[in-house]
Amino acid sequence: MTARTMPEAMIFDVDGTLFQTETLLLPAYHATFDRLRSEGLYVGETPPEQYILGSLGMLLEHIWQQVIPESDVAVHRRADELLLQYQVEGMARGEGLLYEGVAETLKELRARGIRLFTASNGLEGYVKGVIRAQGLEPLFESGGLFSAGEHSTRSKVDLVRKLLDQYGIRSAWMVGDRSSDVEAGHANGLFVVGCDYAGFRKEGELDEADVRIRDFREIVGLLPER
Repeated sequence: MTARTMPEAMIFDVDGTLFQTETLLLPAYHATFDRLRSEGLYVGETPPEQYILGSLGMLLEHIWQQVIPESDVAVHRRADELLLQYQVEGMARGEGLLYEGVAETLKELRARGIRLFTASNGLEGYVKGVIRAQGLEPLFESGGLFSAGEHSTRSKVDLVRKLLDQYGIRSAWMVGDRSSDVEAGHANGLFVVGCDYAGFRKEGELDEADVRIRDFREIVGLLPER
């Protein structure tokens, strides 16, 4: 598949691709550690923000292994619950921002007949909550907001494969900002668009992407002429 082939579908990561994660995540992150301390589950200062930001794109169990490796699994699971709770509460207050041009670009892609999906390593409530709170849900395929939390997949490769199989998709682009997105796309034979604007990635993570963009709106320009 080449960049000039019209895809049947596009599959989007959420954090760092569609959504400016830090605008919702960081207040919830600090609230989570305040609560863990009040419950006697954590002692000490809140780990630096770069620990959680640098772990975005991982499964949650791996994120907490990076952020608080000294804590046991029960604390990690409690942190999962609290982080989701505080993010959902933040969404209800209208917190969190899309990257510039995301809504308009998704509308244009949908108008061109491209089926839209998400594939995120996040929890189901978070992924669906973000898309709904931002008013984007009508643009996506019915049932197409895939997350590792809902489908219990062990990798994004497996999550994307499950999505492709369930919807009978034969050609698609994978769009994301982390190496897990590149891996998931190529392992499933997809064209990969690397989003190089969030700033969470490590050096070299997007080197194997088929194309890299610095603005979400550039995706439309990659499509072949109608």
